[in-house]
Amino acid sequence: VARAQEHRQTLCIGRTHGIHAEPTTFGLKLAGWAFELERGRERLRSALERMRVGKLSGAVGTYAATDPELERLACERLGLEPEPVSTQILQRDRHAELLAALAVLAASIERFALELRHLSRTEVAEVAEPFGRGQKGSSAMPHKRNPVVAERLCGLARVVRANALVGLENVALWHERDISHSSAERVVIPDSFLVLDYMLDKLAWLVEGLEVRPERMLRNLEAGHGLFFSQRLLLALVESGLSRDDAYRTVQRHALRAQEEEQDFRELVRADKEIAGRVDLDAVFDLGWYTRHVDTVFERLAALAGREEPVHV
Repeated sequence: VARAQEHRQTLCIGRTHGIHAEPTTFGLKLAGWAFELERGRERLRSALERMRVGKLSGAVGTYAATDPELERLACERLGLEPEPVSTQILQRDRHAELLAALAVLAASIERFALELRHLSRTEVAEVAEPFGRGQKGSSAMPHKRNPVVAERLCGLARVVRANALVGLENVALWHERDISHSSAERVVIPDSFLVLDYMLDKLAWLVEGLEVRPERMLRNLEAGHGLFFSQRLLLALVESGLSRDDAYRTVQRHALRAQEEEQDFRELVRADKEIAGRVDLDAVFDLGWYTRHVDTVFERLAALAGREEPVHV
Protein backbone atom coordinates (compact mmCIF):
# COMPACT_ATOMS: atom_id res chain seq x y z
CA VAL A 1 0.00 0.00 0.00
CA ALA A 2 2.84 2.41 0.85
CA ARG A 3 4.54 1.86 -2.52
CA ALA A 4 1.21 2.34 -4.28
CA GLN A 5 0.75 5.69 -2.54
CA GLU A 6 4.31 6.64 -3.47
CA HIS A 7 3.58 6.08 -7.17
CA ARG A 8 -0.09 7.08 -7.34
CA GLN A 9 0.72 9.74 -9.99
CA THR A 10 3.70 8.00 -11.65
CA LEU A 11 2.54 7.84 -15.26
CA CYS A 12 3.22 4.75 -17.35
CA ILE A 13 1.69 3.20 -20.43
CA GLY A 14 -0.96 0.56 -19.90
CA ARG A 15 -0.67 -2.48 -22.14
CA THR A 16 -3.37 -4.81 -23.42
CA HIS A 17 -2.40 -7.92 -25.41
CA GLY A 18 1.18 -6.73 -24.79
CA ILE A 19 0.56 -3.62 -26.93
CA HIS A 20 0.50 0.01 -25.78
CA ALA A 21 -3.08 0.95 -24.86
CA GLU A 22 -3.68 4.07 -22.71
CA PRO A 23 -1.83 5.75 -19.83
CA THR A 24 -2.25 4.54 -16.27
CA THR A 25 -0.12 5.01 -13.18
CA PHE A 26 2.25 2.58 -11.56
CA GLY A 27 0.50 3.26 -8.28
CA LEU A 28 -2.75 1.95 -9.75
CA LYS A 29 -0.99 -1.27 -10.73
CA LEU A 30 0.27 -1.68 -7.16
CA ALA A 31 -3.14 -0.79 -5.73
CA GLY A 32 -4.78 -3.48 -7.86
CA TRP A 33 -2.36 -6.08 -6.54
CA ALA A 34 -3.01 -4.95 -2.96
CA PHE A 35 -6.74 -5.56 -3.37
CA GLU A 36 -6.10 -8.90 -5.08
CA LEU A 37 -3.91 -10.06 -2.20
CA GLU A 38 -6.61 -8.96 0.25
CA ARG A 39 -9.15 -11.10 -1.61
CA GLY A 40 -6.69 -13.98 -1.41
CA ARG A 41 -6.37 -13.48 2.33
CA GLU A 42 -10.15 -13.52 2.74
CA ARG A 43 -10.42 -16.73 0.69
CA LEU A 44 -7.78 -18.34 2.88
CA ARG A 45 -9.47 -17.13 6.06
CA SER A 46 -12.80 -18.54 4.88
CA ALA A 47 -11.28 -21.89 3.86
CA LEU A 48 -9.49 -22.21 7.20
CA GLU A 49 -12.73 -21.49 9.03
CA ARG A 50 -14.42 -24.36 7.17
CA MET A 51 -11.55 -26.61 8.23
CA ARG A 52 -12.33 -26.05 11.93
CA VAL A 53 -14.44 -29.19 12.33
CA GLY A 54 -13.88 -32.54 14.00
CA LYS A 55 -15.56 -35.93 14.42
CA LEU A 56 -15.80 -38.81 16.87
CA SER A 57 -18.57 -40.65 15.08
CA GLY A 58 -17.06 -44.10 14.78
CA ALA A 59 -15.95 -46.34 11.94
CA VAL A 60 -18.59 -45.26 9.42
CA GLY A 61 -20.10 -42.17 11.06
CA THR A 62 -23.04 -43.79 12.91
CA TYR A 63 -21.79 -43.32 16.52
CA ALA A 64 -22.10 -47.09 16.97
CA ALA A 65 -19.39 -47.16 19.66
CA THR A 66 -19.75 -43.66 21.11
CA ASP A 67 -22.23 -40.84 21.69
CA PRO A 68 -22.69 -37.55 19.79
CA GLU A 69 -22.44 -35.69 23.12
CA LEU A 70 -18.88 -36.96 23.57
CA GLU A 71 -18.06 -35.63 20.11
CA ARG A 72 -19.56 -32.26 20.98
CA LEU A 73 -17.57 -31.97 24.21
CA ALA A 74 -14.30 -33.04 22.59
CA CYS A 75 -14.74 -30.61 19.70
CA GLU A 76 -15.66 -27.80 22.09
CA ARG A 77 -12.46 -28.44 24.06
CA LEU A 78 -10.46 -28.21 20.82
CA GLY A 79 -12.24 -25.11 19.52
CA LEU A 80 -13.89 -27.05 16.69
CA GLU A 81 -17.43 -27.61 15.45
CA PRO A 82 -18.70 -31.20 15.04
CA GLU A 83 -18.89 -32.29 11.41
CA PRO A 84 -22.67 -32.44 10.69
CA VAL A 85 -22.39 -35.73 8.79
CA SER A 86 -19.15 -37.68 8.73
CA THR A 87 -17.99 -41.14 7.73
CA GLN A 88 -14.77 -42.58 9.11
CA ILE A 89 -13.20 -39.30 8.04
CA LEU A 90 -14.01 -35.67 7.37
CA GLN A 91 -15.02 -35.17 3.76
CA ARG A 92 -12.13 -33.92 1.66
CA ASP A 93 -13.94 -31.07 -0.11
CA ARG A 94 -12.81 -28.96 2.86
CA HIS A 95 -9.16 -29.80 2.27
CA ALA A 96 -9.54 -29.27 -1.47
CA GLU A 97 -10.97 -25.79 -0.87
CA LEU A 98 -8.05 -24.94 1.41
CA LEU A 99 -5.48 -26.05 -1.16
CA ALA A 100 -7.37 -24.15 -3.86
CA ALA A 101 -7.32 -20.98 -1.75
CA LEU A 102 -3.56 -21.35 -1.33
CA ALA A 103 -3.20 -21.92 -5.08
CA VAL A 104 -5.21 -18.80 -5.98
CA LEU A 105 -3.08 -16.73 -3.62
CA ALA A 106 0.06 -18.18 -5.20
CA ALA A 107 -1.33 -17.36 -8.65
CA SER A 108 -1.88 -13.75 -7.57
CA ILE A 109 1.74 -13.54 -6.46
CA GLU A 110 2.74 -15.06 -9.79
CA ARG A 111 0.76 -12.40 -11.66
CA PHE A 112 2.68 -9.69 -9.82
CA ALA A 113 6.00 -11.43 -10.44
CA LEU A 114 5.24 -11.99 -14.12
CA GLU A 115 4.39 -8.30 -14.55
CA LEU A 116 7.72 -7.36 -12.98
CA ARG A 117 9.52 -9.74 -15.32
CA HIS A 118 7.91 -8.12 -18.35
CA LEU A 119 8.60 -4.61 -17.07
CA SER A 120 12.23 -5.59 -16.39
CA ARG A 121 12.94 -6.61 -19.99
CA THR A 122 15.71 -4.62 -21.68
CA GLU A 123 13.28 -3.12 -24.20
CA VAL A 124 10.99 -1.92 -21.38
CA ALA A 125 13.28 -1.41 -18.34
CA GLU A 126 10.65 0.35 -16.23
CA VAL A 127 11.48 -1.55 -13.04
CA ALA A 128 14.30 -3.69 -11.67
CA GLU A 129 14.62 -6.14 -8.81
CA PRO A 130 16.69 -5.08 -5.81
CA PHE A 131 20.34 -5.65 -6.66
CA GLY A 132 22.95 -5.87 -3.91
CA ARG A 133 26.48 -4.55 -4.05
CA GLY A 134 28.72 -7.25 -5.50
CA GLN A 135 25.75 -9.35 -6.66
CA LYS A 136 26.10 -11.23 -9.95
CA GLY A 137 23.25 -11.07 -12.43
CA SER A 138 24.66 -13.76 -14.71
CA SER A 139 27.58 -16.12 -14.28
CA ALA A 140 28.62 -15.58 -17.91
CA MET A 141 27.46 -12.02 -18.77
CA PRO A 142 28.45 -9.38 -16.20
CA HIS A 143 26.10 -6.72 -17.63
CA LYS A 144 22.91 -8.58 -16.74
CA ARG A 145 20.42 -7.97 -13.92
CA ASN A 146 18.10 -10.93 -14.27
CA PRO A 147 14.74 -10.89 -12.40
CA VAL A 148 15.61 -14.17 -10.69
CA VAL A 149 13.40 -13.77 -7.62
CA ALA A 150 10.34 -12.97 -9.75
CA GLU A 151 11.16 -16.00 -11.89
CA ARG A 152 11.45 -18.12 -8.76
CA LEU A 153 8.01 -16.98 -7.60
CA CYS A 154 6.50 -17.95 -10.95
CA GLY A 155 8.03 -21.40 -10.68
CA LEU A 156 6.85 -21.97 -7.11
CA ALA A 157 3.30 -20.93 -8.02
CA ARG A 158 3.22 -23.93 -10.36
CA VAL A 159 4.01 -26.20 -7.42
CA VAL A 160 1.18 -24.82 -5.28
CA ARG A 161 -1.23 -25.09 -8.23
CA ALA A 162 -0.24 -28.71 -8.78
CA ASN A 163 -0.82 -29.42 -5.10
CA ALA A 164 -4.35 -28.04 -5.42
CA LEU A 165 -5.03 -30.63 -8.11
CA VAL A 166 -4.00 -33.34 -5.65
CA GLY A 167 -6.56 -31.93 -3.21
CA LEU A 168 -9.27 -32.24 -5.84
CA GLU A 169 -8.21 -35.81 -6.61
CA ASN A 170 -8.59 -36.63 -2.90
CA VAL A 171 -12.28 -35.65 -2.76
CA ALA A 172 -13.59 -38.84 -4.37
CA LEU A 173 -12.79 -41.71 -2.00
CA TRP A 174 -14.27 -45.21 -1.81
CA HIS A 175 -17.52 -45.48 0.17
CA GLU A 176 -17.02 -44.41 3.81
CA ARG A 177 -13.26 -44.14 3.49
CA ASP A 178 -10.11 -45.37 1.83
CA ILE A 179 -6.58 -44.30 2.62
CA SER A 180 -5.42 -43.08 -0.78
CA HIS A 181 -5.74 -39.45 0.30
CA SER A 182 -3.58 -39.72 3.40
CA SER A 183 -0.13 -40.14 1.88
CA ALA A 184 -0.72 -37.34 -0.61
CA GLU A 185 -2.03 -34.91 2.02
CA ARG A 186 1.01 -35.42 4.20
CA VAL A 187 3.04 -33.93 1.35
CA VAL A 188 0.87 -31.32 -0.35
CA ILE A 189 -0.73 -29.58 2.64
CA PRO A 190 2.43 -28.75 4.62
CA ASP A 191 4.39 -28.09 1.42
CA SER A 192 1.78 -25.64 0.13
CA PHE A 193 1.83 -23.65 3.36
CA LEU A 194 5.62 -23.62 3.50
CA VAL A 195 6.00 -22.61 -0.14
CA LEU A 196 3.38 -19.88 0.13
CA ASP A 197 5.00 -18.51 3.28
CA TYR A 198 8.28 -18.26 1.38
CA MET A 199 6.56 -16.66 -1.62
CA LEU A 200 4.91 -14.00 0.53
CA ASP A 201 8.22 -13.21 2.21
CA LYS A 202 9.96 -12.78 -1.15
CA LEU A 203 7.04 -10.77 -2.51
CA ALA A 204 7.37 -8.31 0.38
CA TRP A 205 11.12 -8.08 -0.30
CA LEU A 206 10.47 -7.39 -3.98
CA VAL A 207 7.87 -4.70 -3.37
CA GLU A 208 9.85 -2.90 -0.68
CA GLY A 209 13.11 -2.87 -2.63
CA LEU A 210 11.75 -2.56 -6.16
CA GLU A 211 13.61 -0.02 -8.28
CA VAL A 212 10.99 2.03 -10.12
CA ARG A 213 12.12 4.19 -13.06
CA PRO A 214 9.59 6.98 -13.74
CA GLU A 215 11.80 8.58 -16.41
CA ARG A 216 11.87 5.36 -18.39
CA MET A 217 8.12 5.01 -18.00
CA LEU A 218 7.63 8.46 -19.52
CA ARG A 219 10.05 7.66 -22.32
CA ASN A 220 8.12 4.49 -23.16
CA LEU A 221 4.87 6.45 -22.95
CA GLU A 222 6.11 8.91 -25.54
CA ALA A 223 7.65 6.20 -27.72
CA GLY A 224 4.16 5.45 -29.02
CA HIS A 225 4.05 8.81 -30.83
CA GLY A 226 0.93 9.84 -28.90
CA LEU A 227 -1.16 7.03 -30.35
CA PHE A 228 -2.79 6.37 -26.98
CA PHE A 229 -4.91 9.49 -27.57
CA SER A 230 -6.77 7.69 -30.37
CA GLN A 231 -9.84 6.76 -28.30
CA ARG A 232 -10.15 10.28 -26.87
CA LEU A 233 -10.06 11.69 -30.40
CA LEU A 234 -12.54 9.09 -31.65
CA LEU A 235 -15.07 9.95 -28.94
CA ALA A 236 -14.60 13.69 -29.44
CA LEU A 237 -15.30 13.35 -33.17
CA VAL A 238 -18.42 11.29 -32.48
CA GLU A 239 -19.61 13.91 -29.99
CA SER A 240 -19.05 16.58 -32.67
CA GLY A 241 -21.62 14.84 -34.89
CA LEU A 242 -19.45 12.57 -37.05
CA SER A 243 -20.69 8.99 -37.40
CA ARG A 244 -18.72 6.48 -35.37
CA ASP A 245 -17.62 4.61 -38.49
CA ASP A 246 -16.36 7.77 -40.20
CA ALA A 247 -14.68 8.94 -37.00
CA TYR A 248 -13.00 5.56 -36.55
CA ARG A 249 -11.66 5.53 -40.11
CA THR A 250 -10.39 9.10 -39.81
CA VAL A 251 -8.52 8.41 -36.57
CA GLN A 252 -7.23 5.07 -37.83
CA ARG A 253 -5.82 6.68 -40.98
CA HIS A 254 -3.72 9.12 -38.95
CA ALA A 255 -2.76 6.44 -36.42
CA LEU A 256 -1.47 4.04 -39.07
CA ARG A 257 0.49 6.81 -40.74
CA ALA A 258 2.04 7.79 -37.41
CA GLN A 259 3.10 4.19 -36.85
CA GLU A 260 4.42 3.53 -40.34
CA GLU A 261 6.27 6.85 -40.74
CA GLU A 262 7.17 7.21 -37.04
CA GLN A 263 5.56 10.63 -36.88
CA ASP A 264 3.80 12.21 -33.93
CA PHE A 265 0.11 11.35 -34.00
CA ARG A 266 -0.81 14.67 -32.40
CA GLU A 267 0.95 16.72 -35.06
CA LEU A 268 -0.66 14.77 -37.88
CA VAL A 269 -4.08 15.35 -36.36
CA ARG A 270 -3.45 19.06 -35.77
CA ALA A 271 -2.57 19.40 -39.46
CA ASP A 272 -5.96 17.96 -40.46
CA LYS A 273 -8.17 21.04 -40.79
CA GLU A 274 -11.38 19.02 -40.77
CA ILE A 275 -10.55 17.55 -37.35
CA ALA A 276 -9.13 20.79 -35.95
CA GLY A 277 -12.33 22.57 -36.89
CA ARG A 278 -14.53 20.06 -35.09
CA VAL A 279 -12.89 19.38 -31.71
CA ASP A 280 -10.78 21.07 -29.04
CA LEU A 281 -7.49 19.27 -29.60
CA ASP A 282 -5.86 20.75 -26.49
CA ALA A 283 -8.55 19.03 -24.42
CA VAL A 284 -8.26 15.80 -26.41
CA PHE A 285 -4.48 15.66 -25.92
CA ASP A 286 -4.58 16.38 -22.17
CA LEU A 287 -2.68 13.67 -20.27
CA GLY A 288 -4.40 14.65 -17.05
CA TRP A 289 -7.66 13.25 -18.40
CA TYR A 290 -6.39 9.71 -17.83
CA THR A 291 -5.54 10.21 -14.16
CA ARG A 292 -8.39 12.45 -13.04
CA HIS A 293 -10.06 9.68 -11.00
CA VAL A 294 -6.92 8.23 -9.41
CA ASP A 295 -7.66 9.85 -6.05
CA THR A 296 -11.05 8.13 -5.93
CA VAL A 297 -9.37 4.73 -6.28
CA PHE A 298 -6.84 5.59 -3.60
CA GLU A 299 -9.59 6.48 -1.16
CA ARG A 300 -10.66 2.84 -1.46
CA LEU A 301 -7.05 1.77 -0.92
CA ALA A 302 -6.85 3.81 2.29
CA ALA A 303 -9.91 1.97 3.58
CA LEU A 304 -8.26 -1.35 2.71
CA ALA A 305 -5.08 -0.45 4.61
CA GLY A 306 -7.15 0.32 7.69
CA ARG A 307 -8.67 -3.15 7.93
CA GLU A 308 -5.61 -5.36 7.38
CA GLU A 309 -5.54 -8.25 9.85
CA PRO A 310 -3.37 -11.37 10.05
CA VAL A 311 -4.76 -14.78 9.14
CA HIS A 312 -4.38 -17.32 11.93
CA VAL A 313 -3.76 -20.90 10.87
